[in-house]
Amino acid sequence: MEDVMTGIKPAAKKLGSRSRWGILAVLFFITVINYADRATISIAGPQITKELGLTAVDMGYIFSAFGWAYVICQLPGGWLLDKFGSKKVYAFSIFFWSAFTLVQGAVGFLTGLTAFLTLFALRFLVGASEAPSFPANSRIVAAWFPANERGTASAIFNSAQYAATVIFAPLMGWIVHTYGWHHVFTVMGLLGLLYVVIWNKFVWAPKKHPTISASEMEYITEGGALVHLDQNLGNGVKTEGPNLAYIKQLLANRMMVGLYIGQYCINALTYFFITWFPVYLVQARGMSILKAGFVASVPAICGFVGGILGGIISDWFLRRNFSLTVARKTPIVLGMLLSMSIIICNYTDNETLIIFFMALAFFGKGIGALGWAVNSDTAPKQIAGLSGSLLNTCGNLSSITTPIAIGYIINSTGSFNGALVYVGAHAAVAICCFLFLMGEIKRVELK
Repeated sequence: MEDVMTGIKPAAKKLGSRSRWGILAVLFFITVINYADRATISIAGPQITKELGLTAVDMGYIFSAFGWAYVICQLPGGWLLDKFGSKKVYAFSIFFWSAFTLVQGAVGFLTGLTAFLTLFALRFLVGASEAPSFPANSRIVAAWFPANERGTASAIFNSAQYAATVIFAPLMGWIVHTYGWHHVFTVMGLLGLLYVVIWNKFVWAPKKHPTISASEMEYITEGGALVHLDQNLGNGVKTEGPNLAYIKQLLANRMMVGLYIGQYCINALTYFFITWFPVYLVQARGMSILKAGFVASVPAICGFVGGILGGIISDWFLRRNFSLTVARKTPIVLGMLLSMSIIICNYTDNETLIIFFMALAFFGKGIGALGWAVNSDTAPKQIAGLSGSLLNTCGNLSSITTPIAIGYIINSTGSFNGALVYVGAHAAVAICCFLFLMGEIKRVELK
């Protein structure tokens, strides 16, 4: 069945279970840890810069180390997901990214070029380990949720990036202020290792879930959930998924190219906030590390609310029989318009206004962050994991370019003003991609 409205209202059927929401809760919390581990380096950044004697350009490259590996390993990660299934691959992913996060605390015992290279290498390994995470999230949502709930489900797991800052930025700021930057990596690494146990206990494919009811299975199947996605994995049955030749078909599809470029631009805002934003607050606005940790949580709260709201708005349009194209594109375009307000911060020194416009920009980014919902709607059924990995590859090229570009902008101008224009311009390009390049949103059929 295609991912279109089935005419069945959620309230019209009494479901014997709500297992899909339990799966989503686990996805949400592991994604919180995922993004908190990415952000450790930004919270610790000011102290690391001072202690290791690094320049803005040096830090730009260290911030980007995660992105290099994350991008390079996306397609192999998608291959692994389609070959071995989401649960097994994700468990290994959590273990390794947590272990490499833990080890980063030992870099303080090194000096000079050795410290720089070691920190770069460890961030690189964290990026490689996290590569399957978001394609797996999208894959699991496609397997568990009908089309008329998929926007909300994708928005919820995607909003975890904001919740990570809300929950952990103040905590990590306090740890750095009280105990030093090394301990941030220790705490986050151990937390991730603990979550491996939780993941293995509570995450299942729909057909294997121990408590799912027949009525819930019928409901999600009729609604377009890909419940058979992992059914034959591990049973010696050859799957179509790992065929990398399909990538050419995706890259030749105008709709998918629009999605990939748009996702790249949206992620530029994300990587500004999880890399340079705390440094901006300390260096450009004169805040202490402790205060910056708390202030950074304000835009994150707004981003979280916007992220949930974007999914709800999109699914609201679907339930009222608007097309999938209108339902997905409307929140994205409106959100990106709001995100452009980040540039206004260049024209005021009022701390309250700066926080307000940063919060408004991140709120808009949250509303517009529906790329993963669109991927769940459009990914070919044979390669759901690989398709998500290609989206993440293109989208996370900005995890490389954004930190480095901003580092050079700051180093050459001595100011963050150009950096904020750089980020705001990406929101404008995203609007153009979704409005003029993508066309109709529909599931891709492989030839």
